[in-house]
Amino acid sequence: MNRRILTFILCIISILSTMAQQKIVQTAGRQQLGDFAPEFARLNDDILFGEVWSRNDLLSLRDRSLVTITSLISMGITDTSLVYHLQEAKKNGITRTEIAEILTHIAFYAGWPKAWGAFRLAKEVWNDDIKGDDAKAEFARSMIFPIGEPNTAYAKYFIGNSYLAQISNDQIPFANVTFEPGCRNNWHIHKAEKGGGQMLVGVAGRGWYQEEGKPAVEILPGTVINIPANVKHWHGAAKDSWFAHLAFSVPGEETENIWLEPVSDEEYNKLEAK
Repeated sequence: MNRRILTFILCIISILSTMAQQKIVQTAGRQQLGDFAPEFARLNDDILFGEVWSRNDLLSLRDRSLVTITSLISMGITDTSLVYHLQEAKKNGITRTEIAEILTHIAFYAGWPKAWGAFRLAKEVWNDDIKGDDAKAEFARSMIFPIGEPNTAYAKYFIGNSYLAQISNDQIPFANVTFEPGCRNNWHIHKAEKGGGQMLVGVAGRGWYQEEGKPAVEILPGTVINIPANVKHWHGAAKDSWFAHLAFSVPGEETENIWLEPVSDEEYNKLEAK
């Protein structure tokens, strides 16, 4: 066998061996409970982290973080223990975009309020991933979902600048849509022969949703808007606030987006004046 290839293989084996033997060193139990509950502290530091978390030949640390935060959130635990495990998940390679998708998925099985509590903590843990000190960066730090890229493909249907981050394409596709202050999309219709429509969930900032012939509805973080198919409507940011919402595409038959006229400044300013 070529000597260089053999050397390379031996190096890989050495690296994998080191990874497999990696052991989690935990001292929090003894530091916080050593005098009060020494046996519990030993079990926490030596068994839970020293043995269970260190079995890297069965599950990676990243996988163990996923299992742990899912379990904690499912039980409604959103205290310092979840913060610790979110921090460890970040160290173990889970990105800001991934944790947003993970928590969204958990929400449908563990409960929406539990996920909201976890989002509040995760947002703080991943905040330092966003650089910059302008208004856009400040707004990005206020939410867990990414702002994404300029929404150039649909820019002609918007007044002002918007940004799009596709969060998931599985099961029910959805994206995070961010609007700069004053930005709104044109009147439009989610056409469908059967099913269809859209659901919006406010993420950060303040915005508006309006159906034709009805008063506008304010959207705040946590506000859920259900948009039936074949209903003319628009949505966007308030004049003085950045705004972001999740946009879920409801499955249907013969679906199509029909873009119509812009929301005039006169219509919009009357709304803001209220």
